[in-house]
Amino acid sequence: MKKFLVLGVLFILPLVAYLFFASGVHNFAKLPVLNDAVSTVANFESLTKEQVTFKDKITVLGFLGKEIYNKQGNAFNLNQKIYKKNHEFQDFQFVMVLPFGSEDKATELLEELDNITDVSEWKFVFGTPESIKKLFNSLNTPHQLDDNLSTHYVYIIDKSGNLRGRDGKLKENDQKIYGYDASSVADLTNVMDDDIKVILAEYRLALKKYKADRKEK
Repeated sequence: MKKFLVLGVLFILPLVAYLFFASGVHNFAKLPVLNDAVSTVANFESLTKEQVTFKDKITVLGFLGKEIYNKQGNAFNLNQKIYKKNHEFQDFQFVMVLPFGSEDKATELLEELDNITDVSEWKFVFGTPESIKKLFNSLNTPHQLDDNLSTHYVYIIDKSGNLRGRDGKLKENDQKIYGYDASSVADLTNVMDDDIKVILAEYRLALKKYKADRKEK
């Protein structure tokens, strides 16, 4: 009898614990949708002339503006704290929005980033001031673009083109988080990094479930 009890503790209890925590992650570890009406980037031109899209991509969206050198520090912060850790995840990309006329400066920044890491998933797209404002306003956040069409904040867009963030309901006194201050290493490290992990885990679990369902069929 004692042997069976020992076996139960050694094998069954860890299995129950695993199922409990796995179920918890599956059911609760999801980054809330804050806005499901974000505009697309279909009318923007990319630096490489490829068609950039939010569809089926997990996107970090930023607005670097026409004076890109003012946001170079932000780009390097994002590259070090977010991009380098996650760029090998399938369907993960950075999309940086700039006005027409900023192509040369964007190329220079991309070359500097390329000295640090593979930048194949950094996408620079260009549009008119009106199209940039339309895209930014469609996010429907409390943030504002400055006179250079830029902001320190970056945003997480999911594979369906929805804005993800924190809805302020996790615990008492929580605030909504629409975007992440790329000028703050602390914000990227303590907040955005966690939220990126959550949304990537969400899609990993969804992919595993999809593969399991196909095997069962």
